[in-house]
Amino acid sequence: MMPRTYVGFGFGAIQAGLLLLEAHRNDRFQRLVVAEVMDDVVEAMRHDHGRYRVNIARCDGIDIQTVDGVEIYNPNHVDDRRALIAAVAEASDIGTALPSVDFFARGGECSVAAILAAGFSKRRSPGVVYTAENHNHAAETLENAVANVSPSTGKPVPIQYLNTVVGKMSGVVSNPEQIQQQQLAPVTTGSHRCFLVEAFNRILISRVTLPDFQRGIDVFEEKTDLLPFEEAKLYGHNAVHALLGYLSHQAGLTSMHEAANHPELMTEARAAFIEESGRALIARHRGIDPLFTESGFAAYADDLLRRMVNPHLRDGVERIIRDPRRKLGWDDRLVGTMRLTHAQGIVPRRFARAAAIALHNLAIEEKRDPAELLQDIWAPAAPSPGENAAIRDLILAAV
Repeated sequence: MMPRTYVGFGFGAIQAGLLLLEAHRNDRFQRLVVAEVMDDVVEAMRHDHGRYRVNIARCDGIDIQTVDGVEIYNPNHVDDRRALIAAVAEASDIGTALPSVDFFARGGECSVAAILAAGFSKRRSPGVVYTAENHNHAAETLENAVANVSPSTGKPVPIQYLNTVVGKMSGVVSNPEQIQQQQLAPVTTGSHRCFLVEAFNRILISRVTLPDFQRGIDVFEEKTDLLPFEEAKLYGHNAVHALLGYLSHQAGLTSMHEAANHPELMTEARAAFIEESGRALIARHRGIDPLFTESGFAAYADDLLRRMVNPHLRDGVERIIRDPRRKLGWDDRLVGTMRLTHAQGIVPRRFARAAAIALHNLAIEEKRDPAELLQDIWAPAAPSPGENAAIRDLILAAV
């Protein structure tokens, strides 16, 4: 097999602790390339000769993985941008891991979309792009953004954009006390930031349909239809993580691993997982995959709950419950899960409680009436009056 090139956009915890890391772990890639717009990060990586470290939290400790030989470029600089375009032109596997899909087209000729378009115009072989932005249609969004800036001449080489379901908990640690306590390795020499990710790497992606194409990163699992699994992540994983976070906050806890010492919290979270979102998701997707069975979902829930309270991951409660406006969104993890559950004839009382805590805290912070605040948050979605009233009443009753 010919040596391959991997190109990543965004150098955060998911890029460093998943995409780049998995490309590094096999011997198929001759080049590892990453784009990053922070000059200090680029300079630090170059000072360390393209080497960085990531802390991997297992259930019984932390491993430190060193990744070396990485070429890093800032697309805001002309020479670096040219180097990125040349790397894209030859890359078999490309991965984006940006804060949101809104970043795809930002920056004009320095944007991810523009660089991909320029590189793809020079390609001679097919390739895939993994989009890891925690968005159900990230692949389609990026494909459209690239198409909008692509030259219209010539027949393009086939590129397939892949959605992903990244159920991997990760983050950047900059608290000196935590770094010292856990003996975390900094990203680069002298850095005050550390990548801390869990060991889990069962990542689901869209099925590749390019003829005779073999992915360089082969650890990911392909699914013909990702939507059911995306819903399981949003309305199962993400929703219960938020629920456990709000219950932990109400109990005065500061770190998610402390919840493991409170059986009543774990029991409530498991019941929400299995009896509310689990029952609804199984009713909606039964027969698609073994996950959507009673035993399959119970195993999924138990595995995730263990991972959520991993003492070595040291996830902060404040991080989990931040941005309550987004979490209370009509289609987001708390209210979206309530809607899914309610539609299946199940009363989502546990998720209503979590939503009530989030709403109560936000109402105090913004000095707003809770009922008016909910309507303000939901207004852009223009929900039907009947469903609006049903979900609103459940949350306000819990408040």
